[in-house]
Amino acid sequence: MNKRSYFISLLLASILGGVVAIKLNQYLQPKQRIESIQQRQNIQLASFLKDSTLKVPKGLNFIIAANAVKSSVVHIKTTYAGSSKYSSSSDPLEDMFRQFHGNDNYRRRRRSRQSSGSGVIITDNGYIATNYHVIENAGQIDVVLNDKRSYEAKLIGKDPTTDLALLKIEEKNLPFVKYGNSDQAKIGEWVLAVGNPFDLTSTVTAGIISAKGRNINILSGQYAIESFIQTDAAVNPGNSGGALVNLRGELVGINTAIATRTGSYSGYSFAIPVNIVKKVLDDLMQYGQTQRALLGISIQNVDADFAQDKDLNVVSGVYIATLTNSGAAKNAGLQVGDVIIEIDDQKVTNMADLQSLIATRRPGDKVKVTYARGKETLTAIATLRNRKGNFDITKSPKKAGNEKILGAVFEELSNSDKEKLGIENGVRVREVGNGKLKESGIRKGFVITFFGEKAVNSPADIERLIKKRKRVIAIEGVYDNGEKAYYAIGW
Repeated sequence: MNKRSYFISLLLASILGGVVAIKLNQYLQPKQRIESIQQRQNIQLASFLKDSTLKVPKGLNFIIAANAVKSSVVHIKTTYAGSSKYSSSSDPLEDMFRQFHGNDNYRRRRRSRQSSGSGVIITDNGYIATNYHVIENAGQIDVVLNDKRSYEAKLIGKDPTTDLALLKIEEKNLPFVKYGNSDQAKIGEWVLAVGNPFDLTSTVTAGIISAKGRNINILSGQYAIESFIQTDAAVNPGNSGGALVNLRGELVGINTAIATRTGSYSGYSFAIPVNIVKKVLDDLMQYGQTQRALLGISIQNVDADFAQDKDLNVVSGVYIATLTNSGAAKNAGLQVGDVIIEIDDQKVTNMADLQSLIATRRPGDKVKVTYARGKETLTAIATLRNRKGNFDITKSPKKAGNEKILGAVFEELSNSDKEKLGIENGVRVREVGNGKLKESGIRKGFVITFFGEKAVNSPADIERLIKKRKRVIAIEGVYDNGEKAYYAIGW
């Protein structure tokens, strides 16, 4: 064999050996477990985005970002109980009231209406982010893609405290919007809002980030979180749930609300920061509910007038008004009157900043708290807790007792709840959907103490008793205001 033949044989053998080694390594290597939506995005990204979509061209240009995103923003159409079909029309003034007031009278009226909004595909296999108020109380949720394909979506989870919901459609190889980093978004940075205002599919508008950490008091509830990105990109009814992206086509927020007196765009719009979106949607995907981490404090904003009144040495930050016994802050050594000025070395100027930073954590996570006490600046490590005061991760309660019949979600009562209501046992109706309980008149929040003739303490008790149901079951219980009530359900 001459030298040329020997060299070629050696080269071919080397190539063959390399291929065999690579394939063997792939076979033996355990399959990667995807723990979060962002991990799936990173794995699949190469299949959907070319290098050009990741580069911002010289000069001001929105074309790259718009083309990268518009196919990943969907039209969401919802059908409510009592309506036979949906309509994509929407009353702008009514949408404004839905977004900004959310009162019970409006909700009762809306159940017999139809509505529409937007959503953002965030994984190639069909997970979609949207606003909770877009799908609230919907009997059916339909998703229409940019190419007009239509699917009925499954609601994976929802979190009214952040106005977010996670949907799923059964499809593969979908274009998606890659997560950005809202902490790195800057005031003055150009952004695009993509959605379906007034049913105008795939509408793209441009503006700048005009403020961050805005609290506009549109979400209700003790644990509501508002730390919106404010922009001057034109957003109108129908944009809710759509994408706010930077010029690289990365998601920096979910468009949620507008500041208006007319129901239409008047100059400012507000989006949920993507760093909150990431954490909430991962929670909904993995656990069915948000894992809320708490410091265990009640707080007030600090400004110059407040600082003078309280004789403080700082004029911004978050003042600790009260502490929960055995809460994270108290256990870390913080006291009433301390002013939190940083969390994990990130500046805290107001309550929205603090809420935004803590909202990305889970129970059991540790955070470094920097705070002012008198003339001193101190630090402490706080281990965050859940609403029950421990470090447990909880999963969403399941629908009990044949969900198609009862149509409700139940949860156990804490000892403090029982003491407050003056009862020894009970199961709270956390949600009421279409089914026997709703037909009987039972409302959300009702505490069932007796199901038939049996006292109940857990959803499992109801599950067991429903299997032994007779023709009619009497239900006894109490509402949170102390009102006792009696109902009957039959088959």
